[in-house]
Amino acid sequence: MSMTFKTLISADELRAQMAGPTPPLVLDASFELGDVAAGERAYAAGHVPGSLYVDLDRDLCAAKTGSNGRHPLPERPAFARTASALGVTPGRQVVALDRNGGMYAARLWWMLRWLGHAEVAVLDGGFKAWVAAGLDASTGTPERMPAAPYPERPSLVGSIAVAELAPRLGKAMVLDARSPERFRGEKEPIDPVAGRIPGAFNRFHAANLLPGGLFKPAEALREEFEAALGGREPAEVIHSCGSGVTACHNLLAMEHAGLVGSLLYPGSWSEWSADPARPISRG
Repeated sequence: MSMTFKTLISADELRAQMAGPTPPLVLDASFELGDVAAGERAYAAGHVPGSLYVDLDRDLCAAKTGSNGRHPLPERPAFARTASALGVTPGRQVVALDRNGGMYAARLWWMLRWLGHAEVAVLDGGFKAWVAAGLDASTGTPERMPAAPYPERPSLVGSIAVAELAPRLGKAMVLDARSPERFRGEKEPIDPVAGRIPGAFNRFHAANLLPGGLFKPAEALREEFEAALGGREPAEVIHSCGSGVTACHNLLAMEHAGLVGSLLYPGSWSEWSADPARPISRG
């Protein structure tokens, strides 16, 4: 019987699963904010055999209005249609990967759990780890095999809307996954306004990784996050970032460390800062 993976899977474990009687659905979510076509180009140049490409803007986002953030969540029924078009079926193991330290794969991981799909994991180290393990890459484009509509299920994760966030400031802990200089408002290369949500704390998502790009061991992540939380329970934590993407990296790291129950603020800084009436902090 195949083992189920719900947070991380290694390249060797993925290879073994792919050789088994019920191979997983592998989804490549590589992307670049500065060049939105770069991820798909990289996928075309070489990818895990049989994997399908998933685009952040096309597949994992709703339409942008200028006030709902750079990567707004779609409605759940709309994403359910996307998932079924990719071939996601209840109970089937899904493995998400990217070439970006897991930041986009983590967004896909969170969204599938949002649909109620438990059997989803991120390839630890991404495509780089696959190649480093001496495993073959493909340049072929596999055919999508759409599945039946994904059934409505209870979500396995929680999120919070901006209207619900404002009254919770000062009570819940907002944990911001952006780089320290962006968090402090010293520079802002992406969004029009620099700064942070008042009262937020910083946990740069890259701190979840070892120098080679693999996630730190679960024990180390647990120790670091418990120190960052300062005695708070995971359920008291709301994760944010620039646009609801790298916040999922921290959520994945906490889940892998056994710290479950935190919320995602999907709109994150790009939504919060779009309204000049909302307070901001710097420094």
